[in-house]
Amino acid sequence: MMRWLRKPVQSKEAEAPSDAPASGPTDAPAQPITDESVEHAPQVPEAKPIVPKPKDEGPVLIVREVHRSFPVGGGEIHVLKGINMEVRPGQLVMLKGRSGSGKTTLLNMLGGLDQPSSGEILFRDQPLHQLNDDKRTLLRRNQIGFIFQAYALLPLLSAWENVELSLRMAGVPQSEWKKRVTHCLELVGLGKRMFHRPFELSGGEQQRVAIAKAIAHRPQLLLADEPTANLDSQMGAQVMSVFKNIIHTEQMTICMTTHDPTILEVADHVYEMVDGRFIN
Repeated sequence: MMRWLRKPVQSKEAEAPSDAPASGPTDAPAQPITDESVEHAPQVPEAKPIVPKPKDEGPVLIVREVHRSFPVGGGEIHVLKGINMEVRPGQLVMLKGRSGSGKTTLLNMLGGLDQPSSGEILFRDQPLHQLNDDKRTLLRRNQIGFIFQAYALLPLLSAWENVELSLRMAGVPQSEWKKRVTHCLELVGLGKRMFHRPFELSGGEQQRVAIAKAIAHRPQLLLADEPTANLDSQMGAQVMSVFKNIIHTEQMTICMTTHDPTILEVADHVYEMVDGRFIN
């Protein structure tokens, strides 16, 4: 006599969806997070998202045989004497030199604030040396950020309002202001000081507000004139750390002037200026 094999009936547990959580010990109840626990918690480096490097679309800046002279009396002062340089995307480039060497004059021309007496300056293939004042102003407003040695903050406005003002001037939609201002101030480490006015902030904090203001409109190029000159070595190191973080997270290129030898090691390239010429 033949016996039919019957498939065993599965229990209800077996019919449960395969993605149902497995049984096991439950987690311990979560402890409430308080301001005190956050303040005294060990400092763990924040995980940074992996940001793909931008495609190298060629140099951000190209400078070819730039000269700059200023008329004085019946003669001329030759400040720049044949400058050639190149700045590539994502670099931190420093112009090193003593006061009077011509580095600030060069930085002003890289940002379109001044024009060379002769030579060429190309920003993303745009000839800065040929653009008129209106076109250079528009380019600066949208694609270049400036950080000045004297901070250039409005004293009656808070850190938040100073950064927001740069977005207003750049024509950024109002719907983006809150998120962008918060992001920039947190990026420079001022998340808890964003509603303080400049006179309530230290020199290093004011410089970081100036950095947040300069990057708020997402420029491709950031130009900084002696950003650590008025800071002690510790504050200067913090500013340079902020710069490296900006390059990584915001995909910007930075060119700055300095005469401080202690910060040169973080640069991707250093151009040393003596009497209006590069010597390396």
